[in-house]
Amino acid sequence: MGKLRTLKWFVLFSALALVFAFAIAGCQEKPGEPTTPDEPATDEPVADEAAGPIKIGLAAPMSGDAAAYGEIIGNGAMMKIEEINEAGGINGRMLELVVGDERCDPKEAAAVGQNFASNEEIVAVLGHVCSSATLAAIPYYDEAGLPAISPTATNVDVAPSSEYMFRNVFTDDFQGRFMAIYAKEVLGVEKVGVFHENNDYAIGLKEAFVAAAEEIGLEVVGIEAYVADTVDFAPQLSKFKELAPDAIFIAGYYQQGGLILAQAMNLGLDVQFLGADGLNNPELINIAKDAAEGFLASSPLVYEVAGEEAQAFKEAFEEKYGLTPDWMAANAYDAIGMIAVAIEECGADREAIKDCLAGMDTPETGYVGIAGITVFDENGDCSKPVFVSEVKDGEFVAAEKQMLE
Repeated sequence: MGKLRTLKWFVLFSALALVFAFAIAGCQEKPGEPTTPDEPATDEPVADEAAGPIKIGLAAPMSGDAAAYGEIIGNGAMMKIEEINEAGGINGRMLELVVGDERCDPKEAAAVGQNFASNEEIVAVLGHVCSSATLAAIPYYDEAGLPAISPTATNVDVAPSSEYMFRNVFTDDFQGRFMAIYAKEVLGVEKVGVFHENNDYAIGLKEAFVAAAEEIGLEVVGIEAYVADTVDFAPQLSKFKELAPDAIFIAGYYQQGGLILAQAMNLGLDVQFLGADGLNNPELINIAKDAAEGFLASSPLVYEVAGEEAQAFKEAFEEKYGLTPDWMAANAYDAIGMIAVAIEECGADREAIKDCLAGMDTPETGYVGIAGITVFDENGDCSKPVFVSEVKDGEFVAAEKQMLE
C-alpha cells in the first residue's frame, strides 16, 4: 500500500473534527518576517494573521476497500500543496488540506459533502473519487456554492449536474467507446464479453462500450454483472468460458478486477482481459499476481510517453512516498494547481474560485499541468487523450500499441 506520511496525520485530525484540521505551515518562518529585531522586512507578501490558512477539502476514500485510491490521490495533492507553501503560499497565506474519508461510498460521501459545505473556511474541494460518491455529494456543494474538482470521477452526469462541479479527467462514454475501438482495430478482437459492476461508473462504461461495439461490428457474446462485495466470480467466468470470446472487457474497480483475473487463470480462461481507468492501479497487480500480466487498461496519463515535467513528478513522488504514482496522483496534483491559480487570480472566495475555474475555457486560458492542458467546457468537463497501459513484468507501463489521435 505504500506510506501515507504527512497525509495520515491529516486524516487523524480530520476524523476528530474538520474544524480542527491542523495548519501545514505551523512551524515555518513567515514570509517577510525579519530574522533579527534589527533586520528590515523584505518586500515579500506577509500572511494575514487574522485570515489564517486557506483551506481546501480532500474528499477521498482513506479507509476501506478503495483506500489505495485515497492514498495515491492524497499524496499527489500534498506534493503540490507543499510546493506552494514552501514557495511562500498564496499572497502570503499557506494552503491547508482538510481530509474527509468518504470510502467511495455514496452515504459516506454525502456526509463529507455536507460537512465541507457547512464549513465556511473551506473554499474549494478536491474530489470526490468514485462517480457514485461524487454524485451523492454534489447537491450539498451546489446549495452552498462550493466549487469542487474531481480528478477521477468519469460518469457522464458528474460535471453537468452543477455549475460548481469540474473535473480534469475524461468521461465514461469517451473511454468506453475508445476501448471498444481499440479492441477491434488494434487488438483484432472479433468477439468480446463484458463483465461489469452494478454502480454508476461501471454501468456508464458498459453502456458506452456496448454501444460502440454495435456500431463497429464487434460482437458482444455475453454481458455479466456483479456487486461490489462479490468475492467469487466463478459462475460468471464459467459462462464466459463457454461463450469463448476473444477478449473480456471489465468495467469496475481494481479490488474486484484483481480477483477476476486471478480466478479466470484458475479456471483456465485464457483470453485477453482489458478494462478502464478504475482498474489502472498497482493494487490490481498485488491482488492478481501473475494473472495480471498482459492486462490492458485505458489511462488519462502514461508517464513513459508524457513530457519531462511528468517524468520529474514521477521521480520526485517515488522518492518522497516510496511508491510509483499512477495517473490519479498526477490529476490530483494538477487539480490542486488549478485551485491555487484560481485563488491567486480571483481570491479565496468560493464564488470567485468557481468563476475563475469556469474561465479556463480556451487553450489560452486553460491550465497547463503535468498531465497536459485542461480546458473546461460549459459543463465543467474537459477533453483529454486516452492512453493504454499494459501490465508487464509486474507493473503498469505504456502498451506497445497506442491509438492517439
